Amino acid sequence: MSNLIQQGDGYDGFEDLSKIVSEYINGAENSHEALVAGAQAFVTDLKKLTKPYSKIHSAGYTHLIRTFAYSEVEKEVVVGWGKYYGRIVENGWSKKGKSYAGRAHLRPTFEKNKDRYYTIMLKKLNIK
Repeated sequence: MSNLIQQGDGYDGFEDLSKIVSEYINGAENSHEALVAGAQAFVTDLKKLTKPYSKIHSAGYTHLIRTFAYSEVEKEVVVGWGKYYGRIVENGWSKKGKSYAGRAHLRPTFEKNKDRYYTIMLKKLNIK
């Protein structure tokens, strides 16, 4: 057992290790709140995306980008579109043998900012 925790590993004994483990346990209790904080930041960034010109000008029309939102389903937090065709625009589609390329916006935004979202979630968990 003494081989597992040695001087110089950053742990001066079982008390320090106990404190660190307690911090992680306390952080885990706030995991849902951390996911919500990350999702909120993600949705905020998505709503800042430029809105391509739309040919639709009817009353009551809402641009796809304005519909981004997150929802809490039991212990999960899901980010997505408020319109059914959001996934189609993101991933592309095919119809009668013709394929239409997607215009990804959700994935590139996440990949560009994921370190910031992780930092937000870790702060919420009180983990540095």
